[in-house]
Amino acid sequence: MPTSGTIPRSALSADNLALIEAVSRLGSMAAAARELGMVPSALTYRVRQIEDALDVLLFDRSARRAVLTPAGAELLRAGEYLLNELDAVAQRVKRVATGWEPQLTIAADALIARDTLFELCEAFYATGAPTQLRIRSETLSGTLEVLQNGLADLALGIAAQISSPGLQSATLGSVSFVYAVAPHHPLAAVEGSLSEQDIRPHRAVAVADSTQRGRGMSHNLLPGQDVLTVPTMHHKLEAQLRGLGSGFLPLPLAQPYIAAGRLVVKSVQQTERQIRVAYGWHSTRVAGDSGRALRWWLDQLKHERTRDALLNRHHQQ
Repeated sequence: MPTSGTIPRSALSADNLALIEAVSRLGSMAAAARELGMVPSALTYRVRQIEDALDVLLFDRSARRAVLTPAGAELLRAGEYLLNELDAVAQRVKRVATGWEPQLTIAADALIARDTLFELCEAFYATGAPTQLRIRSETLSGTLEVLQNGLADLALGIAAQISSPGLQSATLGSVSFVYAVAPHHPLAAVEGSLSEQDIRPHRAVAVADSTQRGRGMSHNLLPGQDVLTVPTMHHKLEAQLRGLGSGFLPLPLAQPYIAAGRLVVKSVQQTERQIRVAYGWHSTRVAGDSGRALRWWLDQLKHERTRDALLNRHHQQ
């Protein structure tokens, strides 16, 4: 008998699993042997070999029919899953050979509308492409960094210029930011434009830069100001809705809450913010017949409505 951890994989071959399934379905070794074109003694020997390799009994031989033991039933159940997976892998390998990537990683900045991004994922899956998608949530300089480091194939919402060899970029659009506070926040009651002196005593809410290098970027934070740092733009929105702090929010994300009276827009003496962002990709990954998944995404991004939706169509949470 084999010891634990030394079970030969040949015992779980597709042929052996088909043999076990035939015996179980037909109820006898002899009937399964006839269907499979085998001599009954040869089939019985194969079954015993499988049982010896796994160190279990697969069939209850005390019954008149060949009845699976619990171990045998589990093998058949798991074996069906394995066979389906093998079929799926074979299909993916065949399609990948035609130019589809095994996996495509997309880095989405905190500014990107999640609903629109997932709608694009749905449309991509509807094509039947074999490529597996991976979405990374990044912020500020971290969005560009993962693209430059090769950890992403496509980056959405880059705020900096791309100058790295092998990378290309195109304009995604512009996003306006407004300074917003909850109605019960102390700054909501201040008349006129807010000065630095008005803002400094109150906590700011900032989204953490996801860069792995240094301290990353920070925007509109005043020296000595208390800061609540959160991981995503939606966390920042939630914190400001609760009155935990104040700060600039993307207008498309904040607009439903402004209209509902849950946020108050305040004029500030600082320059009102509007930033232009881009999307970037590895140009070498769409060369020739390869990179069909990345090429699909780039084709979608050529449409102005798609780019606008990625920046502006945030659904109210």
